[in-house]
Amino acid sequence: MKNIKAIFIKQILDTVKNKTVFIQFLMFPIMAVIMENAIKIQDMPEHFFAKLFAVMFIGMAPLSCMSAVISEEKEKNTLRALMMSSVKPHQYLIAVGAYIFIMCMVGMSVFALLCEYKGKGLAIFIFFTAFGIILSELAGAAIGIFSKNQMAATSLTLPIMMIFSFSPMLSMFNESIKKIAGITYLQQISDIINGIGTSKISAKSVIVIAANSAVGLALFSAAYKKKGLE
Repeated sequence: MKNIKAIFIKQILDTVKNKTVFIQFLMFPIMAVIMENAIKIQDMPEHFFAKLFAVMFIGMAPLSCMSAVISEEKEKNTLRALMMSSVKPHQYLIAVGAYIFIMCMVGMSVFALLCEYKGKGLAIFIFFTAFGIILSELAGAAIGIFSKNQMAATSLTLPIMMIFSFSPMLSMFNESIKKIAGITYLQQISDIINGIGTSKISAKSVIVIAANSAVGLALFSAAYKKKGLE
């Protein structure tokens, strides 16, 4: 716990200096607040922008931040210094993952307030968005571990992040895209969020999210076994 706490505090200090990572936690919540209050269109679904940006936030912020932090510390040899200072790989990953998770959940609370969720609806929103953040962190960690440096991590992260994050939005306008996007956890989380208060959680959504979790764990394990944190 001492090592985890030290790395956790280190990440807080690093984020203050690293504006690229810090802005990821702020961008979508701020955009959601602005769009929700500035744009009113007749027949537009209630809290449309808050729900849309919440899903995009899940797909972008934890994935890009996790890959950026790990790859940057590998490139600067900070990670090697930590490993040589009795910090275990799992301690480092837990600390970084916990920090990014907490920061993302703070941002997610803004979306929950905008959507005015209460009671059971709020519990469903928090549970599935938190689960989505963890899955995105797994993907980001796998990319960060697998990449040689930060540039390589960015080149891998960007297309994956764009495809996953924008597919739920594009699926609103195209049935073919919706069918393809249906195999991803973000699309299913989007469907669950949009259905809060009006429809039950489908078995398909739970199965797809569980399957994505298994794939995410497998990819992370493969990356870790091949590259480790050295």
